[in-house]
Amino acid sequence: MASSPTTSSSQSPRPPRPPRSPRPPRPNLAFRRLRGQRSPGEFAAAVRRAAREIDERVSCDARYIGRVEAGEIRCPNYAYERVFLHMFPGRTLTDLGFVPRSAVRGRGARTAEVAPAPHTTSPLPAPHETDGAGEPYATTHDPYGTDDQNREESDVQRRAFMSGGTATVAAASLGPWGLASGGTAEAAPRAVHRAGEAEARALEEAVRRIRVLDDRHGADGLYRRAAAPLRAAYALLDAGAARQATTDRLHTGAGELAISVGWLAHDSGRFDDARSHYAEALATARVARDPALEAHAFCNTSFLARDAGRPREAVRAAQAAQYAARPLGSARLLSLLALREAGGWAGLADRTGCEQALARAQALYGRGPCDADPEWMSFYGDAELAGLEAQCWSTLGDWQRAAHQAHRATRLQDPHFTRNLALYTAELADDLARAGHPDEAAAAGLRVLALLDEVQSSRVQTMLAGTARVLLPHRRASGVSDFLARHKALPRPA
Repeated sequence: MASSPTTSSSQSPRPPRPPRSPRPPRPNLAFRRLRGQRSPGEFAAAVRRAAREIDERVSCDARYIGRVEAGEIRCPNYAYERVFLHMFPGRTLTDLGFVPRSAVRGRGARTAEVAPAPHTTSPLPAPHETDGAGEPYATTHDPYGTDDQNREESDVQRRAFMSGGTATVAAASLGPWGLASGGTAEAAPRAVHRAGEAEARALEEAVRRIRVLDDRHGADGLYRRAAAPLRAAYALLDAGAARQATTDRLHTGAGELAISVGWLAHDSGRFDDARSHYAEALATARVARDPALEAHAFCNTSFLARDAGRPREAVRAAQAAQYAARPLGSARLLSLLALREAGGWAGLADRTGCEQALARAQALYGRGPCDADPEWMSFYGDAELAGLEAQCWSTLGDWQRAAHQAHRATRLQDPHFTRNLALYTAELADDLARAGHPDEAAAAGLRVLALLDEVQSSRVQTMLAGTARVLLPHRRASGVSDFLARHKALPRPA
């Protein structure tokens, strides 16, 4: 906070401040472009999440983002610098639209300042700054010019893989997600300064690998591991490609990976993170003019909005997705998007709107699959159609109808999709409990518990916890006490 303008007579007078430049601040257009489609508040939330990832503390809000974009903050303090460089690996402050710190201070960078103590990860805080947290706007009077010699190891690695401008090393970060088939192993000996066929193929394989693992095991154990491949994907975009066809594949791959990582966040209950990733995918789609990617991003945004209790946004996002998808020629995609719209109408308690969207979804689904169906829709079949309809009826409070559709979903589900089988069975248990069938609900709940050895999904566990609360008054019904005891013994998420 700024000190009082009054000073006692015993205090030494402060030296006069240098005169301010008469020029108005120059807007930071580079930083504004990085925000993309996200609102200032959403982007500020992404900054705070990034800070937590590197154990930094910043009090970023929409006002701070606005001041940066307006050019009022010409150079961030050290805490914000670390966070921004973490968010946008391979870029410098100048790339982000800021001016050098020496220019802000009006003197050359110091070379004989006091260095931070060994094993610290942050320089000393500036006045009125608690390590970057207390005053996020104190950005032009930090008296410390020390170089941060002890950045997190991961931050050093991120800088290293971009220092030579090689797309190959960036693609190597995708390794854990399936690069055995000709990815960077073949390209590593070469000094590749632009992305090519191998990198595009590596990125596409990473997307497929994440989806397979999610289908089998759920999102909770995957989300953190997926952050590095996503950063590497956007590093590949920054590196560029020699051919436009490769550039298009990189945009699509990065956008699809952002959606996949967003889904992992969504399914593991990290709704703010999911919203940020979906917005990133949507911005990528708009930049690349890719209607298929745009439809996918809006599809997942609609689903997230429904789960987050924003049904009107769910309807609008689903309708935007349908608009983007109409020229693509996939009836199955339009069917799924109609179901997303139905979920929004159900959340608004608009039964008529929901029934109309459901009827449209069923009619479109009945046209069958075609070559235009997106690859990511492999999960959408008879079981998912029934499962999503069950969720609509459940939201509307029609428990019997919901239980009927949820039961159909469990019977129709391919066992390969273990997470979805657990999800549909959890839906069935909850619908049966609320419909007044506690014994059948407990039996379904026990089947879900048996699947939790393989599936890690906060969404499934949250549904199961709700079912347990509904069944508490029915402890004496057949199987209920067993279910409640086993559910209580579940390890709780950290």
